[in-house]
Amino acid sequence: MTHHHNHHSHDTVSALSFEQKMAKLLEHWINHNKEHAGTYRDWAGKAKDKDMGKVFILLEEAAAITDEINIKFEDALKLITS
Repeated sequence: MTHHHNHHSHDTVSALSFEQKMAKLLEHWINHNKEHAGTYRDWAGKAKDKDMGKVFILLEEAAAITDEINIKFEDALKLITS
């Protein structure tokens, strides 16, 4: 059995400015939230199909709140990158 080690440097990450790090973090959060909002909507649809109307509404609201959070993150990202 062979064991492979990946040798790579983390210097690139530490060489980033604070603004660059913040931009990367915001981009990550935006993408992560999009995935979550999609999952909430998928499960909202499943709940609706099972006649769980109140659950459907709450999950749809959670997805909308997640979208609103992303707007804040996108606005912050624009301030950093422009």
